[in-house]
Amino acid sequence: MDWLARGVITLGGILVIGSVIAVVVLLVSVVFPLFAGSDAELRVVAPLPDGVGADDVLRLGVDLVELGHEKGADSLSAYTLSRDGIFTFFVFEEEEGPSDVPRRGAEHRPVVLDRQQARPSDDSPGATVQFVDQSTGSEFTLLWSDGSVSLVEALATAQFDELGRRSVKYTLRTRANLPPEEEGLTVRAVARAAEGGSTTCAKLLDDGRIVVVRETVVAGLFGGGRTQTSRMTIPAGLPAAVTAMTLNRQGDTLFAGTQDGYLVRWKFDDQGEILRHQTVAVPEKAAVTALSMVFGDVSLAVGDAAGGVTTWAAVRSEATEKMRLIHRLSRHEAAVRDVLPSQRNKSLLSLGATGRVSLDYMTSEEHLLTLGQERPVRMMGYSPRGNAMIGLGEADDDLLVWQIRSPHPEISWGTLFGKVWYDNHDEPKFMWQSSGSDEPKFSLVPVIFGTLKATAYAMLFAVPLALLSAMYVSHFTTPGFKRVIKPTVEVMAAIPTVVVGFLILLWAAPLVGKWIVGLFAGLLTIPVTFVLFMLLWQFLRRYDWAKRVEHGYEFIVLVPVILFGAGVAVALTSPLENTLFGGDFRQWLFDNAGQRYDQLNSLVVAFGLGFAVIPIIFSIAEDSLSDIPYNLTAASLALGASRWQTVWRVILPSASPGIFAAVMIGFGRAVGETMIVFMATGNTPILDWSPLNGFRTLSANIAVEISEAPRDGTLYRVLFLCAVILFLTTFVLNTAAELVRIRLRKKFGRY
Repeated sequence: MDWLARGVITLGGILVIGSVIAVVVLLVSVVFPLFAGSDAELRVVAPLPDGVGADDVLRLGVDLVELGHEKGADSLSAYTLSRDGIFTFFVFEEEEGPSDVPRRGAEHRPVVLDRQQARPSDDSPGATVQFVDQSTGSEFTLLWSDGSVSLVEALATAQFDELGRRSVKYTLRTRANLPPEEEGLTVRAVARAAEGGSTTCAKLLDDGRIVVVRETVVAGLFGGGRTQTSRMTIPAGLPAAVTAMTLNRQGDTLFAGTQDGYLVRWKFDDQGEILRHQTVAVPEKAAVTALSMVFGDVSLAVGDAAGGVTTWAAVRSEATEKMRLIHRLSRHEAAVRDVLPSQRNKSLLSLGATGRVSLDYMTSEEHLLTLGQERPVRMMGYSPRGNAMIGLGEADDDLLVWQIRSPHPEISWGTLFGKVWYDNHDEPKFMWQSSGSDEPKFSLVPVIFGTLKATAYAMLFAVPLALLSAMYVSHFTTPGFKRVIKPTVEVMAAIPTVVVGFLILLWAAPLVGKWIVGLFAGLLTIPVTFVLFMLLWQFLRRYDWAKRVEHGYEFIVLVPVILFGAGVAVALTSPLENTLFGGDFRQWLFDNAGQRYDQLNSLVVAFGLGFAVIPIIFSIAEDSLSDIPYNLTAASLALGASRWQTVWRVILPSASPGIFAAVMIGFGRAVGETMIVFMATGNTPILDWSPLNGFRTLSANIAVEISEAPRDGTLYRVLFLCAVILFLTTFVLNTAAELVRIRLRKKFGRY
């Protein structure tokens, strides 16, 4: 039987340890890809399609649809825009070759699907494209040699045959054709934006003026609509020649970069009048060579002749908006030729004069990839999904397509645990906002802070009550009362936490909100009432009946005293609120302290979470206090010490290892609690120690967000990271508690 018991216990211990290790491995395996970084694979090396000359190519585009893990399952198509205004759409087919011939990688040949002219050839026979502005991945503004401007959009439509095979159909849609400027004026550059039915085009003339033309569709009363055109001219007078221009999508803000390193911003109203005009210098005052709006249409990406890539945004300061440098991205060795933003996130591709391409993430300022080191490119295109880049080789005029794998570009140690400057914010902040904006914010600092805040308030409420109760039950009250009260307190631990959270949400929180002034008054009235009663008791204890009460029946008289103090606080609530706070404490708090009172706040959570923690601390601490041998107590009393002196100087030091373990186990219980903080905190991830507002904890964050997290997505893995942090926190706490407990046992002996 001993052998059997030993084997069962050993096997059970091994299974427990193995299960814990398996959980850790699972958590780490899900979290690890967050920090695995990005990579790129050269998928295609191909010549240009027949009829397309390398010197005539103005723009490139690529579209990669990943349909499966099998080789050749992906759909890869591309297009070129030539100087004659023709879009050539094609797909890549892999070339077969002898297996014994060394190859340069995946070599393909382009198969032309269609060729479409950007505008009818009879509009201006022989006109060529002089300048191209690519507003987004599929929208282009073409400046023709005759001075006219075409606004076109290349649309890709997926088609499937009866076998489910995917193909692509491209359609070139012309949105508008703007006539040339008056005779004698040449347009040097254009910028265009389209949003909500309106189209704005900015033209840079050779005399330095900028003409802004805006077409807006005005809806009629009975349907339909008419086009309303407004025209505004920005006079010349900039510090130097304009080298780059771009518009935001709404078309109400124009940006221009100059040759002497200045960035100029104009903001218009609906009538085309200038509301704001600002000029700022870029770093080193290097000439601005490329401008592009970052995804979200708030930040502006700027490339300069010194190789710098920066992002700027309008920041509100003292009731005014000023352009400020927000982020610095990786530098190039030479001037920046082009900057292309992703259409899915804040990623940016930047091309340097050396042919090297950098992929950076704006918000985290992390450099993700470097492309074109071995095969430099002179022109690039970015796929709409951000998963591929096409380049035109600088040496051999080959088309090069890289597949980009960057599953979690927004995650870094800085974005998780540092202050980050997000769009539409005036300063760097710690923020958690997984949805509801164009950029998720995954700072774990607010939820870690919320976990510590919840634990701190709960322990401030639970530890004194639990330890004082354990001391009273173990060494002051009668054995009969102890046999009743200890099982009753331990039964509290069996109450489901969801029930506690439900009661806090629907009953305690509204009650505390109604009597909040009385609650604060009770912090004064109850101690005062207690002290006054104890002064009175010094007179009453001369009688025999009072002395008998002191031997284990103190609660009989102290409970009414405490209730009386609470009643006084309730009675004073209305007079105090009317006298000190103008009849409304919440409004007074907001008007005078700028602090909002949340019904689900730290106070009510402290009561609920403390209610769940008290039974654990009480039970373990009471056992530790009761296990101290009675001969120590008797010896202390025999030497003339009072019961309180005996407990304070003899019992507590001897039981300190167990008491410390009780407190640490209660701390770990509070850290990992889910349902109470999930239901009773409001789940607002903010950094504020005020007891009158809510917070969000790590465990509640997992419960709130996991149902909305796509499997293997960034949010999904960040939530697993929250679980790892919770596991490490409890592991460290338990380890530290055990080490301290061992030291205390060695110091005070083992009785």
